[in-house]
Amino acid sequence: MRIIFIFFTAVIIYSCKNDFEKIIDINKYAKTPAAITENFTLKYTDSSIVKAILDSPLNLDFTNQKFPYAEFPDGLNIRFYENELDSTNVSANYGIIYYKTKLVSLNGNVVIQSSDGSKIKSSQIYWDPEQEWLFTEENITFSSNEYDINAKILDADRTFKLLKTGQLNGNFLFDDN
Repeated sequence: MRIIFIFFTAVIIYSCKNDFEKIIDINKYAKTPAAITENFTLKYTDSSIVKAILDSPLNLDFTNQKFPYAEFPDGLNIRFYENELDSTNVSANYGIIYYKTKLVSLNGNVVIQSSDGSKIKSSQIYWDPEQEWLFTEENITFSSNEYDINAKILDADRTFKLLKTGQLNGNFLFDDN
């Protein structure tokens, strides 16, 4: 009986391993945010002048990942200020900011409206804040005082002054001069 007890005790003791390395690997690949913020507001300033304000009901901060990013699963609203009178409003049902590439992906009912009334709607748009450039290969609707366009593909600056699309259809106003 004593030999059986010693045998089982030895089996139990030697079957337990220190799998600390496995635990570290599991946590490395787990999508657990470093921080969770509710009612998130971020103000971007340059020389103490507000350039943009981002609001979101929920921000998930994944800066603890190999490819760090911030996620806005409940949507976001951004207001970019050109000056005291002009601004551009951006809203989407979902957003994600990739810190290494400095790209922003906006998804679901994306609406971008400038102070002159021009508006772009799409299901998905990418934004490059360093180049101040918008692009997508999804269907878009662009409307302004002069245009009412449906297109597939958008490549534009933030002010829509430089705008390139593909596969157009819609209404256009042309000057005869």
